Amino acid sequence: MDLQAFKQRILPVQGRLFRLASMFLRNREEAEDAMQDVLLRLWTNRQQLDAYHSVEALAVQMTKNLCLDRLKSPTRQKMTDDSSLQTIQSETVSPYRQTELADSAVLINRLMNELPEQQKFILHLRDVEEYSFEEIEQLTGLSVNNIRVILSRARQRLRDSYLKANDYEAGH
Repeated sequence: MDLQAFKQRILPVQGRLFRLASMFLRNREEAEDAMQDVLLRLWTNRQQLDAYHSVEALAVQMTKNLCLDRLKSPTRQKMTDDSSLQTIQSETVSPYRQTELADSAVLINRLMNELPEQQKFILHLRDVEEYSFEEIEQLTGLSVNNIRVILSRARQRLRDSYLKANDYEAGH
């Protein structure tokens, strides 16, 4: 694979790789480092990339594995990058509502991080990156039915945790 083919096939997925790394690592600098690491590994092995059915699937899998390795690393410091959370700013939304929405976003992020790794990964691919079930099947090797079950359980768990955290179930 030459430079032009690499640019056409790999560089368009950079944003997805970064968002995936950010989801796992919760730190902008670490996510950028992980993405650069994956791109460097892909470039180094560019001659073998034509053997893969989907280079994007390979890049996503490499990013996931690298992030999980970094999370398991004993030298990793627990840091979160709150600046990565998007602040909702609009003239039509009251400051009270802006705060409420920001609090909900923080809560959803925290609850997503508490999901089992597989559920978090599938939920991110489907609902954040908007991958099709077939694309997720290629990335994970799971059947579409398994993906649907995992996704359903992840969404239900997230919904239940969110309602419980907001004490909606108590009738308020």
